Amino acid sequence: MKKDSQHKLTIFALILSLAALLLSGVSLSKAGSGSLDDEGFMAKVEKGIEDYIEKQRNEQAAANQPGSGEAIEVSVDDDAMKGDKNAPVTIVEYSDFECPFCARFYENTYPELVSEYIDKGKVKLVFRDFPLGFHKNAKPAAIAAECAREQDGDKGYYKYHDTIFENQSQLSVDSLKKWAVDLGLDAGQFNECLDSEKYGEEVDKDFSDGQSYGVSGTPAFFINGRLISGAHPFSVFKTIIDEELAK
Repeated sequence: MKKDSQHKLTIFALILSLAALLLSGVSLSKAGSGSLDDEGFMAKVEKGIEDYIEKQRNEQAAANQPGSGEAIEVSVDDDAMKGDKNAPVTIVEYSDFECPFCARFYENTYPELVSEYIDKGKVKLVFRDFPLGFHKNAKPAAIAAECAREQDGDKGYYKYHDTIFENQSQLSVDSLKKWAVDLGLDAGQFNECLDSEKYGEEVDKDFSDGQSYGVSGTPAFFINGRLISGAHPFSVFKTIIDEELAK
């Protein structure tokens, strides 16, 4: 049963209980010598219901806060890593190279994340692919980044990663091949790698793993296993990272 349904049933049960209490109070007032202040009693009933509903809303809001869920174990697989491999905080990012919200994260949050935490050895970032089916260039771009990594390691991967997001509006197979040349990669080797979909299964595995962790859209991030879904501002990441560093 969903939480909303459970809350509704709980509220309904509370109202029935209060109604029973009210009827009991009325019966007692008729039997006794005193009289029940019905207006005052009903005000207390209404206040009690309002307080309960507000409490449920606050609890639900807290549960929906980024990173508020239970931390889970998330594999980094053998995917490209940026930062010190011994950094105390690991961020696993599930992303789609054609996703506009992923580009927003790259533009607005990623630079501060790199300068404040990754470059200082506090955080390592692992990029895993989650190409959405309605983005026709997302999987080819994911394969292309792996082809860049094949030639120039993780450093080359992230150079190519940056190039894609900085030129997302021009994303196409032709552009993917052009950017490889611009970055000094061997064009023949790169094109063969991309055209043969050499790393297609690797990309599919990332997608499958992401689904098993509950990822349904992009971008999604796991900070030491704590989920942040969506392109949130740097302040949201900072809060959770600092909490993890303080442990």
